[in-house]
Amino acid sequence: MPHYTALVTLLAIALYFWTGLAVAKARQKFGVVVPATTGHTDFERVFRVQQNTLEWMPIFLPLLWLFAIYVSDWGAAVLGLIWLGGRVVYIRGYSEAAEKRHRGFMIQAIASGSLLLGTLAGIVWRMTHGG
Repeated sequence: MPHYTALVTLLAIALYFWTGLAVAKARQKFGVVVPATTGHTDFERVFRVQQNTLEWMPIFLPLLWLFAIYVSDWGAAVLGLIWLGGRVVYIRGYSEAAEKRHRGFMIQAIASGSLLLGTLAGIVWRMTHGG
C-alpha cells in the first residue's frame, strides 16, 4: 500500500484548503466581496495563488499516484514533498510580489516533470519486462 503517497496527498489537500482560507481572509482584509475576483492587487495575488494551485492539482495528483504504483511509494512521496515545498516557496514569493513567484513555480514544475518522466519510464520498463 502506498502509505507515504497517501500522506503527501493529504498534505497537498491541506495546502489547497489553506489557500482557500487565505483567500477568504484576503477578501475581508481588502474588501473584495464575493463573487468579485479583482479589486485590490494584494487580494488578486492571493487569489491567483489559490487558482494556480488548483490548476496544478489535476496534474500533480495523478502523476504522484501513478509514480507510486509504477515506480515507488517512497520516491513518489519524496517528489511530492518537493512539489509541496515548491508550492510554499511560490506562495510566499507571489504573496509579496508577482515577480517573486518564479523560483517556487520552477521547483514544483521540475518535481511534476520528474513524476511524469519517472512514471513513463516505469510503465515502459514494466511493459518490456513483463511486469
